Amino acid sequence: MRVGLGFDVHAFGDGDHLMLGNVRIPFDRGFVAHSDGDVLIHAICDALLGALALGDIGDHFPPSDPQWADCDSADFLRHCQQLMTQAGYQIGNIDAVIMAEQPKIGPHKKAIQEKLAEILNIKGNQISVKATTTEKLGFVGRKEGMAAQAICLLTTVD
Repeated sequence: MRVGLGFDVHAFGDGDHLMLGNVRIPFDRGFVAHSDGDVLIHAICDALLGALALGDIGDHFPPSDPQWADCDSADFLRHCQQLMTQAGYQIGNIDAVIMAEQPKIGPHKKAIQEKLAEILNIKGNQISVKATTTEKLGFVGRKEGMAAQAICLLTTVD
């Protein structure tokens, strides 16, 4: 078994939606990011890469590389899954938390969980997506951006 931890953060900027777990969330702002800024997928990617001891998302998809501009973060997740499979591992479970004051994540959690399970080809009960505020503290509390954290357990393929 191997465990990995991931974290990501992005500031809000111009836009009319956010991508979270590959689900389009209507919002009056977007993420300031090189790719689509999906903090949740980025945190999950870092957790998977960490469990595999293969660095972090920036090592695999550097923001300085123009080919990743405006990229769909689901492509990052599929790449990480491919590395995991090649290494002989499978996902035991993923637990993730989104930290945001706005928009409210609760109404979208089920759709996000289902979309991530679909992308990763796992069962819905192998991934947990939670949301919390930061009680109006810090940059999240000031509604300047959003953060996500994820942990994953990998097991060897049966």
